[in-house]
Amino acid sequence: MKRFIGEADRGQLTLLPESLDDYIDENNPVRAIDAFVTHLDLEKLGFKTAPAETGRPGYQPSSLLKLYIYGYLNRVASSRCLEREAGRNLEVIWLIGRLQPDDKVIADFRKDNGKAIKQVCVQFVELCRRMGLLTKASVAIDGSKFKAVNNRDRNFTDNKVERRRQQLNESAQRYLQQLETADRQNPTEALKKKAAHLKEKLARLIEEMGKLAAHVALMKASPDGQISLTDPDSRSMATSGRGSGVVGYNVQTAVDTEHHIIVAHEVTNVGNDTAHLANMAEQAKAALAVDKLEAVADRGYFDTDEIVACTNAGVTLTLPRRMTSNAKAEGRFGKQDFAYLADEDVYRCPAGEKLTYRYTNVERGLTLRRYWTTVCGDCAFKALCTTGRERRIARSENEHILEAVQDRLDANPQAMRQRRETVEHPFGTIKARMGATHFQMRTLPKVATEMALAVLAYNLTRVMNIMGVKPLIAAMRA
Repeated sequence: MKRFIGEADRGQLTLLPESLDDYIDENNPVRAIDAFVTHLDLEKLGFKTAPAETGRPGYQPSSLLKLYIYGYLNRVASSRCLEREAGRNLEVIWLIGRLQPDDKVIADFRKDNGKAIKQVCVQFVELCRRMGLLTKASVAIDGSKFKAVNNRDRNFTDNKVERRRQQLNESAQRYLQQLETADRQNPTEALKKKAAHLKEKLARLIEEMGKLAAHVALMKASPDGQISLTDPDSRSMATSGRGSGVVGYNVQTAVDTEHHIIVAHEVTNVGNDTAHLANMAEQAKAALAVDKLEAVADRGYFDTDEIVACTNAGVTLTLPRRMTSNAKAEGRFGKQDFAYLADEDVYRCPAGEKLTYRYTNVERGLTLRRYWTTVCGDCAFKALCTTGRERRIARSENEHILEAVQDRLDANPQAMRQRRETVEHPFGTIKARMGATHFQMRTLPKVATEMALAVLAYNLTRVMNIMGVKPLIAAMRA
């Protein structure tokens, strides 16, 4: 038809056939993937590069690695989907040179090369550092919950088992009452069928109660008191939504505050963030190859031992202090309302009185200095301060470190906003790419491999957006 662009004739012969390279633009991301994998020393990273002397020839690890990076870059993580892409997608056909590995070969590569794939992710961060993208020794640290392949109904905790047991008992009582009602009535054919159906339901309930008892035995043997049947390493974790949760993994990341590149990450099955601060800060410090590091995190990471460990390692932290006292919740003055005067080694209360040092003791492994004053009885603010005879303040030996962390936050109130804008964007991007189910593999080591590929794909996308494909390729080849 006129005024429309006409389609090419599929049967038209050409004098000089087009090459495969003509279909891939110079700024196509697959060229960056190809250049990155080409410059890697795969044997040094842990891939098996020596072919077997017998049997059918295998595929080079470089081809399968390129295929997986492309897949996670384009939301195609399934081995079966990657097999289809290898036969129909021009970008993939160019990238791996018309190879068509089957889904089992593709899946086995990811399963058998977890440690090496994680090292590839580390190598890209090293490349970013050499290209000058990680010059600022500042990171934001955060964790996020990622869904495992394990359904919530296939995870059991004490509370879940108790609720399920109560439901089963209620159902059994209801079925028994219905059977008794049927027995009192004249036995008709319909009632006989109903009674048989109720007996089948009761038999299934008894069977499920037996399974529940077996789950309880496994739960008691588990260190954290819960089990997951599909993915044994996944755990039930609370999320930020009130009363909500997910069965999955807690992924920790340290993100560069300048370019939002993930410089370090780790997959854990511990639901809270408290014990991960020092570990992530030290990983980020090693990845950036610096002696001093600035790190910002949220209140969930506040832990005295972790903060002290970071300070000793040369990490300057900024994070809000966790409020553990009930005084503020009950409408009384909190410890933060008392000013510590280091020159005099006293605390000044809101009424202006000074709480002097009295003695030192050890409580739950902490060395605490105790302060109080004897004039509380005549104070007009006593009802707002304490319910006891006098208000006492305890000061730990590391209190000055905790105060310095809070002082940095007070001096820079925008730090928490910067943290949120830095670290939550990568999580949202990665989860959107993974889809609703997030992880596809089972057990912690395999899930860690998946996460490494997802982080590598995110970082690669981020750097291409910052530099462009051609400058990135040129920097790789330099």
